[in-house]
Amino acid sequence: MYATHKLATQPQFPDAYYSSNDESFVLFEGDCRRVLGSLPDGSVDLIFADPPYFLSNGGITCQSGRMVSVNKGQWDVSHGVNQMHEFNMEWLRACQRVLKPNGTIFVSGTRHVIFSVGFAMQQLGYKVLNDIVWYKVIPPPNLSCRYFTHATETILWAARNAKSRHYFDYPRMKAENGGKQMQNLWHIVPPLKAEKRFGKHPTQKPLALLERIVAAASEPGALVVDPFNGCGTTGVACARLGRSYIGVELEREYLDRTVMRYEDLDGERVEQKRPRARRRKVKA
Repeated sequence: MYATHKLATQPQFPDAYYSSNDESFVLFEGDCRRVLGSLPDGSVDLIFADPPYFLSNGGITCQSGRMVSVNKGQWDVSHGVNQMHEFNMEWLRACQRVLKPNGTIFVSGTRHVIFSVGFAMQQLGYKVLNDIVWYKVIPPPNLSCRYFTHATETILWAARNAKSRHYFDYPRMKAENGGKQMQNLWHIVPPLKAEKRFGKHPTQKPLALLERIVAAASEPGALVVDPFNGCGTTGVACARLGRSYIGVELEREYLDRTVMRYEDLDGERVEQKRPRARRRKVKA
């Protein structure tokens, strides 16, 4: 019911941080558990989630050949394994409620969080469809030289429950893979420089990754939700592919970058035409 293409007299999202004219691209500021709680049961076709990895505890990494801190903000600070798992249970439960009976969810993560996510999915009765390995091709080097270089992330794809009959655009994925079945090992480089021209997010995902996910697991006009919007890569992919989008984000800075990225799309080709975006409501 939220995947509308007509502007209603009264907005469906009066508390939105930002909304396009036709309400096919909507952003909320706040905790995803609260925002998801305001959506109707069984109203969402697809969810992509890139939850906190809880790595901001004084560690270091390599960026552009320099040693830098991995601290990303208070939202990424770890308070212990039990609290992390409780958090994952809460937002995954909220996602499961809003998914349509045949809806699916993709969750990205490293070893720091993905095992908790997978266990939570099992506890909640999700049906895990695939574990996808995203190979980053050109990962940052390992500075300590005491471990294998971290070059991958895991993406879990799951249906709402065991009875779900999930959507999968097999022909499109096969065509994109040169006429061969696409495997669950995806070679995709990290975000390109052009994807960061309005600023970057510390855990930003490449547009190519999200476009593949959205195209594979949803039909044009579907409603896609990202409970951890970041700087809006999922939303950009949806706009380019003709899907409706709801993004939720705690940090206003990243919401504003998402708006800039979305409004910059007006000159780009998309699979389904959409009206020019306009700002409906932005809190001071």
